[in-house]
Amino acid sequence: MLIMFRPWVLWSLLGLFVLWLVVAQAGGVLTPFVLGLAIAYFLDPLADRLERLGFSRGWATAVIALGFVAAMVAGALWLLPTLLGQARQAIEAMPGALRSGFRFLTERFPEAMEQGTVVQRFVTDVVERLRLTALQMLGGTLNTVVNAVTTGLIVVATFTISVYLLYDWDRLVAGINRRLPPGHAPLIRRLARDIDDVLTRFVRGQLIVGAILATFYSVALMGVGLNYALLIAMAAGVLNFIPYLGSTSGFVIATGVAVVQFWGDWWKIALVAAIFVFGQVAEGNVITPRIVGDSVKLHPVTLMLALALGGVLFGFPGLLLAVPTAAALGVIGRHYDAEWLAHIARPPRP
Repeated sequence: MLIMFRPWVLWSLLGLFVLWLVVAQAGGVLTPFVLGLAIAYFLDPLADRLERLGFSRGWATAVIALGFVAAMVAGALWLLPTLLGQARQAIEAMPGALRSGFRFLTERFPEAMEQGTVVQRFVTDVVERLRLTALQMLGGTLNTVVNAVTTGLIVVATFTISVYLLYDWDRLVAGINRRLPPGHAPLIRRLARDIDDVLTRFVRGQLIVGAILATFYSVALMGVGLNYALLIAMAAGVLNFIPYLGSTSGFVIATGVAVVQFWGDWWKIALVAAIFVFGQVAEGNVITPRIVGDSVKLHPVTLMLALALGGVLFGFPGLLLAVPTAAALGVIGRHYDAEWLAHIARPPRP
């Protein structure tokens, strides 16, 4: 049955519009709630599995929470010192690297770097912005302390919200299920199952692909001897969740560090670039098709549009949610597209 603009449809559209306004105006405040909801959503199948093994919902939630905390502590003790050390080295080396790069451009391209040219003004502005950023991050100012405390509070709030939502997840779903319009409940449930299947396969696949890429890049870049190899590899693996961003940023940063570090050893610079090219070719043609498959079912242009709109409307959280949201809307859109095609294919009534 084709969708009709009945009162409940209009109220639903109005509700979605109000929700969009709230998220757009208070996105920063809602971040822990959105992240907590996402974590609870993806951990609910694990809690259900523990319940089938005989655990109560409370004990299942407690086991998952303790396991999550243990994994975070172990990861922090294992990786965090190295990552923080490399991050601080990178920040401390930034001013010197910028001066070297500016000097290189002035010596190699004196005409373009003459005072007052567009290139010179652009490069000077970028260098100054990066220099101020590095000074702020190294300065130990009150603003830095406040930002660190705020980040910690967001992490604690996200963890707390996810635990509460995970504990009450089945009751929340049952409450929503009881309030579905009777005439449309079967269709809504079927679409919800399809969306759940798409999102589960996409997120699980992206986590596995990101871990594989981070491991490969860290081993390969450390083998070459690139500075900050672990930091760059971890960033590329995490940002791989956002299509195109992880590969592009990782390639640019790694190649830039290689140019500064290995200037004159062109084969090492080319090797660093080749590592990222090989990683992206393998990811796009072998790893992702085998692990993720065609779960999202979005055209690349649609994917890029979703990322652009998500970034403009909601910033970095919008980039994270753009692909899952577009995938969910794609499930709904494909359903009604099939309904429309079936409708126009019916022979006219005599």
